[in-house]
Amino acid sequence: MAGEADEWERHAQWWIEGFTDGADAEYAEQIVPLLDAELGGARRVLDLGCGEGQIARWAAHAGACAVGLDATAALLATARERGGGPVYVRGAAASLPFPDAAFDAAVVCLVLEHVDYLDPVVGELGRVLEAGGRLCCVLNHPLMQTPESGLIDDHTVDPPERYWRVGRYLVEHVGPEEVDHGVHVNFVHRPLSRYVNAFAEVGLTIERMVEPWPTVGPVGGTNPGAGDPWSEDAGLAAVPRLLYLRMRRG
Repeated sequence: MAGEADEWERHAQWWIEGFTDGADAEYAEQIVPLLDAELGGARRVLDLGCGEGQIARWAAHAGACAVGLDATAALLATARERGGGPVYVRGAAASLPFPDAAFDAAVVCLVLEHVDYLDPVVGELGRVLEAGGRLCCVLNHPLMQTPESGLIDDHTVDPPERYWRVGRYLVEHVGPEEVDHGVHVNFVHRPLSRYVNAFAEVGLTIERMVEPWPTVGPVGGTNPGAGDPWSEDAGLAAVPRLLYLRMRRG
C-alpha cells in the first residue's frame, strides 16, 4: 500500500492539472453528471480515494455531509485549498477511520483498479455503509483494461481493418502503465466477476449497471488529444471506456 501512495504523491500535480475542474472531458461530461444524479438525496457521503475532491465537492453542493478520504497528502492539500464544503481525511482504504454504518452513500471512482488488495477495501466499504445504503462505483471497463489489449491495424485483410483487441481477460494482472509521458501508474486488471463476487460477499447487491457511450472522440464531445485511440477511430465510438455500478447494502 505504501508504494501506491508514493506513486500518487509523485504524480499528484499531473492529476490536478489534467483531470479536475473541467480539464478532462470524461469527468466533466460523463462521470460527474452521472454521480451527481446517482447521489441524489444522500445525507452522509464518503468519497473514497477522493483525490483533490472533485466528486466530494459535488456531493456537498447537493446538500450532503461529504467526507473525502485519500492516502495522498498532496492531493488532499489541494482539496482543502479548493474548499467547497467537504471534510477531508488522510487514510488507507483498507482500514477506514470511521465507525460502522457511518454513511448512507459511498463513491469509489476510478480507484479499485489501482488497489492491490480488493477484498479488504470492499469489506471496509460494506462496513461503513448503513443498511440500505448505496455504493456508487466507477471503473475503467475491465474488458478494455486487459493485459496486452489495444488498438490493432489489421493489414492481413483487404481492405485493412482497425479494431480493439481484448487480451487475457480472465487473468488477473498487476503492472504499471504509461498513462502520459513519463507518468507510470499501477493498474490491476480483474475480470468483472471478481468485483461482483467481492461486493456480494459483504452484502452489496447490484441495482444498476451502466456502460456509457464514450463522450470523447469523433462521434461525441471533446477530443482528448493525440495518441488516444478513441480520438482516432470512429469505430471505437461504440466501445465503452467506463463501467458504472450502483449497489445497495443489505
